[in-house]
Amino acid sequence: MPGGRTVSTPNAPKAVGPYSQAVLAGRLLFTSGQIPLDPQTGRLETGPIDAQTRRVMDNLRAVLEAAGATFSNVVKATVYLADLSDFAAMNGVYAGYFSSDPPARSTVQVAALPLGARVEIEMIAELPGN
Repeated sequence: MPGGRTVSTPNAPKAVGPYSQAVLAGRLLFTSGQIPLDPQTGRLETGPIDAQTRRVMDNLRAVLEAAGATFSNVVKATVYLADLSDFAAMNGVYAGYFSSDPPARSTVQVAALPLGARVEIEMIAELPGN
Protein backbone atom coordinates (compact mmCIF):
# COMPACT_ATOMS: atom_id res chain seq x y z
CA MET A 1 0.00 0.00 0.00
CA PRO A 2 1.59 3.30 -1.03
CA GLY A 3 2.38 5.51 1.95
CA GLY A 4 0.92 3.29 4.65
CA ARG A 5 0.31 -0.12 6.13
CA THR A 6 -2.95 -1.72 7.10
CA VAL A 7 -3.86 -2.50 10.68
CA SER A 8 -6.28 -5.22 11.66
CA THR A 9 -7.33 -7.10 14.77
CA PRO A 10 -9.74 -9.96 15.46
CA ASN A 11 -10.97 -7.91 18.44
CA ALA A 12 -12.92 -5.58 16.13
CA PRO A 13 -15.32 -6.49 13.33
CA LYS A 14 -13.47 -7.68 10.25
CA ALA A 15 -13.74 -5.58 7.13
CA VAL A 16 -16.65 -6.80 5.01
CA GLY A 17 -15.68 -4.93 1.88
CA PRO A 18 -12.68 -3.46 0.08
CA TYR A 19 -11.36 -1.48 3.04
CA SER A 20 -9.11 -1.94 6.07
CA GLN A 21 -9.97 -1.55 9.75
CA ALA A 22 -7.28 1.15 9.78
CA VAL A 23 -4.28 2.45 7.88
CA LEU A 24 -1.10 3.72 9.49
CA ALA A 25 0.60 6.45 7.45
CA GLY A 26 3.75 7.63 9.18
CA ARG A 27 2.63 8.34 12.73
CA LEU A 28 -1.00 8.96 11.76
CA LEU A 29 -3.59 6.21 12.15
CA PHE A 30 -6.81 6.54 10.17
CA THR A 31 -9.58 4.20 11.30
CA SER A 32 -12.44 3.17 9.12
CA GLY A 33 -15.85 4.00 10.49
CA GLN A 34 -17.07 1.50 13.05
CA ILE A 35 -20.70 0.61 13.50
CA PRO A 36 -21.95 -1.39 16.50
CA LEU A 37 -21.06 -4.86 15.23
CA ASP A 38 -20.05 -7.49 17.75
CA PRO A 39 -16.63 -8.75 16.55
CA GLN A 40 -17.33 -12.28 17.80
CA THR A 41 -20.75 -12.83 16.23
CA GLY A 42 -20.79 -10.24 13.44
CA ARG A 43 -24.25 -9.21 14.63
CA LEU A 44 -25.40 -5.62 15.00
CA GLU A 45 -26.02 -4.31 18.52
CA THR A 46 -29.66 -3.28 18.21
CA GLY A 47 -30.13 -1.84 21.70
CA PRO A 48 -30.45 1.83 22.59
CA ILE A 49 -27.97 4.43 21.36
CA ASP A 50 -25.86 4.23 24.52
CA ALA A 51 -25.31 0.47 24.01
CA GLN A 52 -24.58 1.01 20.32
CA THR A 53 -22.09 3.79 21.10
CA ARG A 54 -20.34 1.63 23.72
CA ARG A 55 -19.94 -1.19 21.17
CA VAL A 56 -18.55 1.25 18.57
CA MET A 57 -16.08 2.75 21.05
CA ASP A 58 -14.95 -0.70 22.21
CA ASN A 59 -14.38 -1.66 18.56
CA LEU A 60 -12.36 1.51 18.03
CA ARG A 61 -10.33 0.85 21.18
CA ALA A 62 -9.39 -2.58 19.76
CA VAL A 63 -8.25 -1.05 16.46
CA LEU A 64 -6.29 1.69 18.23
CA GLU A 65 -4.59 -0.88 20.49
CA ALA A 66 -3.67 -3.06 17.49
CA ALA A 67 -1.68 -0.07 16.20
CA GLY A 68 -0.10 0.73 19.58
CA ALA A 69 -2.40 3.65 20.37
CA THR A 70 -5.05 4.56 22.93
CA PHE A 71 -7.86 7.10 23.03
CA SER A 72 -5.34 9.61 24.40
CA ASN A 73 -3.66 9.54 20.96
CA VAL A 74 -6.85 10.47 19.07
CA VAL A 75 -6.68 13.94 17.52
CA LYS A 76 -9.93 13.94 15.49
CA ALA A 77 -13.17 11.99 15.51
CA THR A 78 -16.17 12.10 13.23
CA VAL A 79 -19.51 10.84 14.53
CA TYR A 80 -22.34 9.96 12.16
CA LEU A 81 -25.79 9.70 13.71
CA ALA A 82 -28.95 8.50 12.02
CA ASP A 83 -30.88 10.86 14.31
CA LEU A 84 -29.41 13.93 16.05
CA SER A 85 -31.90 13.47 18.88
CA ASP A 86 -29.50 10.66 19.97
CA PHE A 87 -26.70 13.21 20.44
CA ALA A 88 -26.92 13.65 24.23
CA ALA A 89 -26.97 9.91 24.97
CA MET A 90 -24.17 9.21 22.48
CA ASN A 91 -22.13 12.09 23.88
CA GLY A 92 -22.50 10.82 27.44
CA VAL A 93 -21.01 7.43 26.53
CA TYR A 94 -18.38 8.90 24.18
CA ALA A 95 -17.10 11.30 26.87
CA GLY A 96 -16.37 8.39 29.20
CA TYR A 97 -13.66 7.13 26.86
CA PHE A 98 -11.58 10.31 27.12
CA SER A 99 -10.11 11.05 30.56
CA SER A 100 -8.85 14.50 29.57
CA ASP A 101 -8.15 16.61 26.51
CA PRO A 102 -10.75 15.10 24.17
CA PRO A 103 -10.01 15.27 20.45
CA ALA A 104 -11.52 17.63 17.93
CA ARG A 105 -14.82 16.21 16.71
CA SER A 106 -17.52 16.68 14.12
CA THR A 107 -20.98 15.17 14.52
CA VAL A 108 -23.40 14.97 11.62
CA GLN A 109 -26.79 13.46 10.97
CA VAL A 110 -26.94 11.18 7.96
CA ALA A 111 -29.85 9.71 6.04
CA ALA A 112 -28.92 6.12 6.91
CA LEU A 113 -26.06 3.95 8.17
CA PRO A 114 -25.08 0.40 7.18
CA LEU A 115 -27.32 -2.40 8.50
CA GLY A 116 -29.64 0.12 10.16
CA ALA A 117 -27.05 1.19 12.77
CA ARG A 118 -27.80 4.40 14.63
CA VAL A 119 -24.16 5.49 15.07
CA GLU A 120 -20.86 5.21 13.21
CA ILE A 121 -17.57 6.74 14.37
CA GLU A 122 -14.18 7.11 12.70
CA MET A 123 -10.98 8.48 14.23
CA ILE A 124 -7.55 9.82 13.42
CA ALA A 125 -4.80 9.23 15.97
CA GLU A 126 -1.16 10.32 16.17
CA LEU A 127 1.07 7.57 17.49
CA PRO A 128 3.88 8.47 19.84
CA GLY A 129 7.24 9.09 18.15
CA ASN A 130 10.40 7.20 18.97
